Amino acid sequence: MVLRIFGISFVVTLVALIVAALYGGPQAVLLVAVLAILEISLSFDNAVINATVLQRMSEFWQKIFLTVGIVIAVFGMRLVFPLVIVWLASGLGPIAAMDLALNPPAAGASHFPNGDPSYETLLTDAHPQIAAFGGMFLLMLFLGFVLEEREITWLSWIEKPLAKLGRLDQLSVVVAGGLLLLTAGFVAAEDKVSTVMISGVLGMITYISVNGLGELFNTSDESTGPSDLAKATGKAGFFLFLYLEVLDASFSFDGVIGAFAITSDPIIIALGLGFVGAMFVRSLTVYLVRKGTLSEYVYLEHGAHWAIGALAVILLVSIGYHVNENVTGLVGVVLIGAAFVSSVRRNRKLDTDIRNDEDAPVPVG
Repeated sequence: MVLRIFGISFVVTLVALIVAALYGGPQAVLLVAVLAILEISLSFDNAVINATVLQRMSEFWQKIFLTVGIVIAVFGMRLVFPLVIVWLASGLGPIAAMDLALNPPAAGASHFPNGDPSYETLLTDAHPQIAAFGGMFLLMLFLGFVLEEREITWLSWIEKPLAKLGRLDQLSVVVAGGLLLLTAGFVAAEDKVSTVMISGVLGMITYISVNGLGELFNTSDESTGPSDLAKATGKAGFFLFLYLEVLDASFSFDGVIGAFAITSDPIIIALGLGFVGAMFVRSLTVYLVRKGTLSEYVYLEHGAHWAIGALAVILLVSIGYHVNENVTGLVGVVLIGAAFVSSVRRNRKLDTDIRNDEDAPVPVG
């Protein structure tokens, strides 16, 4: 099963490394490998969340996500999206934006009257609005999970009180809106306040819209949101697919920004983050679904949501302060790792309790 699921990812990796070698030699191969590891480490929690959604989708929409979705992830979010941002931020046309990315202006030679900003600089300058949008989208996702009452809790000392508070209608919107105001007022630069507010509100609206549309077309009485739809087909499947793509976008931009600490070449970034990293994340998602891992290790979903909550806060903080990409990746890995260990301990305890019950003497009379 492992070879069948990850086989295409290994093939794509081999092709990407060959292309990198032809494009930039051994150094390019090394950069692609490093970027792929960066993407996988940053997106492991994304894979867990994707799996919770994907297992509820029909086989048709699962295939759409794993085919059309991967094209959007590789070309759309890891290559085209950054170019669009540079295009809009610089006023250059699409071709000129690509030229700027591939051929950074030398000192004294510039497309711009007041200096010579690079592709990396323009993309980084757009970080506040992107971080505000992605941060608020992910924050709404996190709050929607922790403010809901569940039969199984992981960090019960905090999850149970939060679930009780979640009985207050629209509390997630109130909390997210309050945090957005604090971010715009105390974290964002003065000239970015309105931009951060607008982008953050758009992130909230996007989540509420996709979530609401998912619930509208949900046919399961036990559903609580887009991540819990049961074998969604038709319109419900489409909105789940849309939900996953927006979620992927929220995760991917952080990886793209982090990639510039390694290289500013968009081709190398696309090969490492997109062709290799995104493919392995997709394969990992399928593996979690096919193996029933989330059902066996019940706290993984909790750990992934807490990792998403941490990432949302990190994105909002990064609007005004630099946050090392290693911190972002490690937080997610640590939280999901802790959830996995807790799940293993829970399963062992359940097995022990079952054996003890079976060995207990049967009362006579």
